[in-house]
Amino acid sequence: MRLENILEQKKALVLKKWFERIVQTYPADTSNFLKTQKDPFSNPVGKTFSRGLDALLDLLFKGWDAETGASFLDPMIRIRAVQDFTPAQAVSFIFSLKQVVREILSKEIKDGRFLNELPLFESKIDEMGLMAFEIYVKCREKIYQLKANELRNRTFSAFERAGLISAMPEEKPDNT
Repeated sequence: MRLENILEQKKALVLKKWFERIVQTYPADTSNFLKTQKDPFSNPVGKTFSRGLDALLDLLFKGWDAETGASFLDPMIRIRAVQDFTPAQAVSFIFSLKQVVREILSKEIKDGRFLNELPLFESKIDEMGLMAFEIYVKCREKIYQLKANELRNRTFSAFERAGLISAMPEEKPDNT
């Protein structure tokens, strides 16, 4: 039986352990909330991650497609981009899937099964991690751009109110 087929049979366990790894990256009170609160309206972060991880696993098991993978990664990475994570911390949950898989399949791996398949599966996870990092960088660039624009607008308004500068009147085209 193929690696993806065995993991698909154990999907609920993979999801549970992978979600636990993500939750561990948060402070204790947040972690507890994410684990226990099942209402999607009270816990949209937990719901976003649950949905995203489930969809990503399906892609990994049935055939990786980068464009579709990016669409599932995007909401999760956006959340982590606005939170207090370093870039490495923000995307590390992707790579933790390797540890989860190795933990779940430890007996099979020790027996020498999946010697050829495991590196290929892990390379898909690496690709997903790099994609997540690209999404993270784009999100952070947008955040910095918004902050810079806001600061520029505030500064201009303050100078204008103080009479230090005035808005340039729009020039009317010469109709002669």
